[in-house]
Amino acid sequence: MSLNLIIILSLFLCAVVPGLRTTEQLSWLPCRLVDEHVNLNSEGYAETQYEHRDALLQFGHQGDAALNPNTITFLNTGSKVDMRKYTEGAVADQLQCEIRRYSTEGIQMRWPGLGAQEQDIWFTCTLRHEDGLFVITSFLRHAPATPTPGQANFRRWAPIADTETLTTSTVMLVLTRSPSVRAGLLSHQSLHCQFAVDHKAPNLTVEWRLQQRSERITLFRHASRSGQTEGSGVALKGLKGSEGDVSLTLPATKTTSEGTYVCSVSVPPLFGSHDISLHIMEPPRVSLNTDPTVSLVDGGEQKVVCQAEGYYPLDVDIEWFREPSDGGLLPEKLDTVLYSSHRHHRDGTYSLSAFFLLHATLQDSGYKYFCRVSHSSLRMPIRKSFILTVTEFGSWDSMLWLVLVSGFVLVMVAILYVMLPRLTLGNVMWSACKDNLSTLNIFFLSQQDEQT
Repeated sequence: MSLNLIIILSLFLCAVVPGLRTTEQLSWLPCRLVDEHVNLNSEGYAETQYEHRDALLQFGHQGDAALNPNTITFLNTGSKVDMRKYTEGAVADQLQCEIRRYSTEGIQMRWPGLGAQEQDIWFTCTLRHEDGLFVITSFLRHAPATPTPGQANFRRWAPIADTETLTTSTVMLVLTRSPSVRAGLLSHQSLHCQFAVDHKAPNLTVEWRLQQRSERITLFRHASRSGQTEGSGVALKGLKGSEGDVSLTLPATKTTSEGTYVCSVSVPPLFGSHDISLHIMEPPRVSLNTDPTVSLVDGGEQKVVCQAEGYYPLDVDIEWFREPSDGGLLPEKLDTVLYSSHRHHRDGTYSLSAFFLLHATLQDSGYKYFCRVSHSSLRMPIRKSFILTVTEFGSWDSMLWLVLVSGFVLVMVAILYVMLPRLTLGNVMWSACKDNLSTLNIFFLSQQDEQT
């Protein structure tokens, strides 16, 4: 295949198949316009009804015809701020586009950018990557053909016809590439936040807040006009100019670091913000109180404990199973397992134990017992196991155990033989020990006869 044919084929695919269009060469995006209708109910309270309408975000120049004249079109014309620049190679099918009306909440002032008017109407356009890689909120300025006095607000929006084309320009955007972050304990994290404005030296205010339940904590605040800075964690060099990185750097994370971090950027009369969720995920350390092989005699018992330690958050699942060592059958879940209560440690992590009393029978010999621990921080459960070996009482293993015990008794008898005669009751106790030793020897000889 010739090079020219390959080039022609590539251009054809990019033009015909929307999913193959990268956002740098994107000329349009299907969007959803979330329109608002506010009415007062019988009790005098405002009630908002949301209407989802089909719309098209079209990139081009002022005066361009709508690509689809049968739907609402937001024609986004040239500006120093281009939202497509920040999508980093994502294809069109990976983006979710939502347009909403924006109220300046009664602030009446002209945007400092070129061509702005006090009667401009505002919209926000939010692009979300379907895999959570980024969220971009852009502010679109629309100059109405017939300006209305005062600023548009949520109680008197100008109606938009189903086939209307609104010419807009992007004047500011706020974006994050870390809308949701999972972090372990004692890790250093950077929560990304970035802005761009269409004019130099904007009257900029940047703020970071941490929201935990009903509490709000201001971590950082900087106002460019006054030059005042409160808090830390943001590099001040990123606050100079019309485009900057205002990411927040966190020190070693703790369980108390978990929460919603809000990055807000304000250039009057616009205010943009993004919520960034930080989830602390610390995996459990799993251990058993046994060796890899557990040896018991028939009828013997042993308490077996599976311990999960140092995990966060609280939810953890510990299960015990057994299966033949050859793996021929499906694992059998044990239903005699007991659990300790959750133990809360000073660093905020938790521990839990799952245990059962193992009753050894000859039929259980060779079985593998394993503990399976599942936790939200783990991609796959953790497994810890041991092999059970059961011997019959009176077997060579049992006889070896009996010999060891007998040897220990003989050593103790020898010690007593030396020490007891020196005591007043030594002779009586010595006679009792000799009787016990004779009984033990008779038992040992009988076990040997049975074995042979």
